[in-house]
Parts: sequence; C-alpha cells; structure tokens
Amino acid sequence: MATIRKHRDKFQVQIRRKGFPAISRSFNRMSDAKEWARQMESQADRRGMAGDPRELERITLFDVITRYRDTVTPTKRGHAVEHTFLTAFLRHPICRKRLSDVTTADFIAYRDERLASVSPHTVKRQLGPIRNMFEVARDEWGLPINENPLARLKINLQPNQRERRLVSNEYQRLMIAASDRRCGMVARIMVFAVETAMRRGEILAMRWDHINFERRTLLIPSTKNGHARTIALSVRAMAMLTPHTQPNVFPMTANALRLAWERIRLRCEVEDIHFHDLRHEGISRFFEMSLTVPEAQLMSGHRDMRMLQRYSHAAREQIHQKLASR
Repeated sequence: MATIRKHRDKFQVQIRRKGFPAISRSFNRMSDAKEWARQMESQADRRGMAGDPRELERITLFDVITRYRDTVTPTKRGHAVEHTFLTAFLRHPICRKRLSDVTTADFIAYRDERLASVSPHTVKRQLGPIRNMFEVARDEWGLPINENPLARLKINLQPNQRERRLVSNEYQRLMIAASDRRCGMVARIMVFAVETAMRRGEILAMRWDHINFERRTLLIPSTKNGHARTIALSVRAMAMLTPHTQPNVFPMTANALRLAWERIRLRCEVEDIHFHDLRHEGISRFFEMSLTVPEAQLMSGHRDMRMLQRYSHAAREQIHQKLASR
C-alpha cells in the first residue's frame, strides 16, 4: 500500500507490500507522486517488482515441494506416480535446505547420486516436476526466485528406443503362460494390446460406452499426448471383449497387471520383454499388413510421423520381398 506525505517542499512516497522490500521516492509535485505510486502498485500486482529475497530464507525446499505435491500434482493425469516420487524426494536431505540456499550444485549432486542406481531417462523424468515447481513458485505463487536452479542442469541421455519384437514362438509361450484361470483377463489384455497397439493405460481406462459395436470402433478419449482418437477394432480384438457389469472393459489396476505380467514372463522364460513391447509388436504388424503410414498413425496415435520411423523395419522387410520377386 502506498503512503504519501509532504516533507518540507517534497512529496515522499513509500510503498510497502508483503513479500516485497519497501521502496520510496520523493517528487516535487503531488501528481507525479501519485502517478509513480500507481505504477509501482500495478507492477506489484503483476509481480513485476523485485521480491524481497529474505522471504526465501523463511521457506524450505520441503515447504514448496509439499505445497506443489498437494495442490498442483493432483491436477495432472499422471498424478499418482508423481505424488509417489515427490513424497520419496521429501525425505532427501536437500529438502531441509532453505530456499535461499538451494543451488544448481545441490541438484547436480542429487543427479549424480541417482545416476548410480537408475537410468538418465528416469532421472530426467523424476526431476521434471521439481523443475516445474520452481516455475510455478515464481510465476504463480510470487516467490522472489531469480533463477530456476534446474534450468541449467544437464542430463546426458542415451538413445533408449527399443525395437524388441516377439520372435520364434515367444508369443505362443506368453499366451500359454497366461492361459491359466487366474490370468484369463491378462491373456485377453495381451491379445488386445497386440491387435490394437494401445498403451497399457489406455487399455485399462477403456469403458463399454467407448465402444461402438456396430461399427467396431473404439474411442480413446484420454491419451499420452492429450489428443483423443478413434480406432478400428479387428475381429480378434472384438472377441476379447467379454461382457460384464462393471463400467471398465478390463477392471484391473495398473499394479495388478504389472505383477501378473511379471509372473507370466518368468513362467514362460522369455527374456528382456516389457508389456509395452506388445504395442511395438502391434504397430510392426500393421506395416506387415500393408497399412500406410497415415493408417498406422491413426491406430497408434503418434502425432509425429517421424516417431513411426522406428517401426520401419517391418516395411523394409516387405520391400526386400518385393524386390526379390522381380
């Protein structure tokens, strides 16, 4: 709030605002004093004034991460995973530091510590919410943070694109291992994943009202890239839809599917296979069925056609066969 008082032949303006250092200035005319006061208060409303750095001495990294976890994280689609990581991160000694003392060097040390046990891609993914937290704290919460300590943090990423396809009789072995009564639903999910090339989360989120049985199509309203898509369902995919009364087509949690998949993988002794590889297998089969790139893109949901380059080996094999027949 601005206060103006006359001192001798000058008009002195002093502005005090919580979270900002007090500022003052003298003018010869009252009109100039009022105009400057309005400008400074307007800047404060837009967070344009330099905040009081002493405010960061009263706040710990623990405080702001907790606030971010409890208010911002729940609004995200992947909130459960992010909440789990941030809760674990709060136990790290770095979170006891005052915000004024947190530096890029602290996160460099944390990065190197984590790289000893997890991949660079995991470290980058986990530090993403913390990087965003500093931006939110500065731009929306009004904390006087001059520079995001994670802005200049570098993580050298190695290409991690997998081109794992099911070879020989691996698919049959997986299906046999999943054929017992306990894994009946998982077996249907596995077939559905290969037939549609859908992601695990998309499959588990399927609802009966998303399916048009007459047209054999499925609406996927929530996807990884945020864009809904409608895909065609093969006859075999439709056969995996066993009617029941629950709203979700496959009423199973992500963790239950993960544990069941691991049991199946160990039982059939198929090495280095991830559930997501079934999506890769499905897209590769689309190309083997001579689907065009736009058609495969419509099914897979890739926004960038260049992402489909990794699946081009299936198309290359077809080219070799065509050239060999000439």
